[in-house]
Amino acid sequence: MSTPTTERDVAFGRLHGPRGREPGSLPGIVLIHDVWGPSEHSRALAAELAGEGFFVLEIDLYRDLADPEIEAPGPFIRSLSDPERLAALDAAADWLRSEVCPGRKLGVMGVCMGGTYALLAACLSDRFSAAAPFYGILSYDEGLVANPQGRNFEKKPLSPLEAAERLRMPLLAAFGAEDDFIPVEQVRSLEEKLRRSGERFEVDIYAGAGHAFLNRTRPAAYQPEASRQAWARLIPFLHAELDGDGVVGPESGLRPPKEL
Repeated sequence: MSTPTTERDVAFGRLHGPRGREPGSLPGIVLIHDVWGPSEHSRALAAELAGEGFFVLEIDLYRDLADPEIEAPGPFIRSLSDPERLAALDAAADWLRSEVCPGRKLGVMGVCMGGTYALLAACLSDRFSAAAPFYGILSYDEGLVANPQGRNFEKKPLSPLEAAERLRMPLLAAFGAEDDFIPVEQVRSLEEKLRRSGERFEVDIYAGAGHAFLNRTRPAAYQPEASRQAWARLIPFLHAELDGDGVVGPESGLRPPKEL
């Protein structure tokens, strides 16, 4: 972490920022937690981002749900209404821009389920100027979130793979090559569909890393080297897209090879 940070509870979750910085002085990021909700993992990520020069809203995406019980990740994610979660995300972004980051750009980042919603927001929301999804589930018809009885299209109208052609902002996505929930073939399909959008993007695949490789609270999943490389890509990308004019260049974090 580059600088000391502060934290306070707000209506949408927890707000983190560099100590001593006034509202409007920095861009903002909405950070979306994994399927298990706000945790020490999301709190640490938010504090690290804040230390790099951002106001960070560590959103509680479940704040309007009555005591959600998460017995298994797949069925729980299936039960969530994507339009409702994306509307909550937009409302949080509106609050962040109004109260903390007036006149500044906003980015969105998420991990695991949060990565799914960060990617959907990058394609469907007009609140953000850059997105950084980490290992979000891509398909609703195969794997963890697939329903044997068929998809509920009211709750899950578009999977990230289906929405990808609508990408509307610069995107830096990260996946692990050994992720049991997200086959590399799906990641390659994502790249193909993102390319059709005409927007700038990079998709990084980290060798030897599985799902949740950023999560220090899960020693079996955490991959220090992949995390270091991903963070070294993430911070320059966010600053390039949110601080300035967003032109891709040596400082943008989008120059190294896609497969790391």
